[in-house]
Amino acid sequence: MSNLLREGERLDDLQRSNLQIIQNPAKFCFGMDAVLLSGFVTVKKGENVLDLGTGTGIIPILLSAKTQGSHFTGLEIQEEMAEMADRSVRLNKITDRVEICQGDLKEASAIFGASSFDVVTCNPPYMNQNHGLKNPDDAKAIARHEVLCTLEDVIRESARCLKPGGRFAMVHRPHRLAEMMRLMAAYGLEPKRIRMVHPYVESEANMVLLEASRGGNPWMKAEPPVIVFEKPGVYTREIRKVYGY
Repeated sequence: MSNLLREGERLDDLQRSNLQIIQNPAKFCFGMDAVLLSGFVTVKKGENVLDLGTGTGIIPILLSAKTQGSHFTGLEIQEEMAEMADRSVRLNKITDRVEICQGDLKEASAIFGASSFDVVTCNPPYMNQNHGLKNPDDAKAIARHEVLCTLEDVIRESARCLKPGGRFAMVHRPHRLAEMMRLMAAYGLEPKRIRMVHPYVESEANMVLLEASRGGNPWMKAEPPVIVFEKPGVYTREIRKVYGY
């Protein structure tokens, strides 16, 4: 353990299959959006999954426990983050199923080859207005703002990496849903499932989960919304289940 943790890092329990993850609060820690995406995406037995911009590696690590997928690859551009995610994989002794690669998601199809994956996931930066950033090289800025990639980059490379009929799942903000739909249509991804996420039952949505397939006929299912809190500080039963409580 001592040789896997670095200064400023902590070890967090994922409440599932005895999995743990290494995080550095000064850099970036995963949020609820990543956990919700891991519970939303469809991964079938034997399938290979790519997570673009994997950060701490939270999505492939969780999917290795939640699904019967065969192999999970996380691609992360920041060398320090990729190295930390790799240490989490080694800590959990899941190197036979999970691999972390350091590289630019804008080049994902060149790195892995076209039509290489059954499923692609992404929890991308939400903010496309980068003016005013004090340090665009900061890990938190890169995770939250489209500094190193755009929404179009994510959707284009996801489509290229998917096998015909493969699935792409992402979490984003509702105000960019129309943009997401336009880009998916442009790159041959057909939206199939959508869920809105609301902090409270009476609140407007602040996240959207969307799954699309490469090719296929137009047909999208609007699933029941996700409600996060029953009341302040109390998660709903669904959220507790997603977190493994």
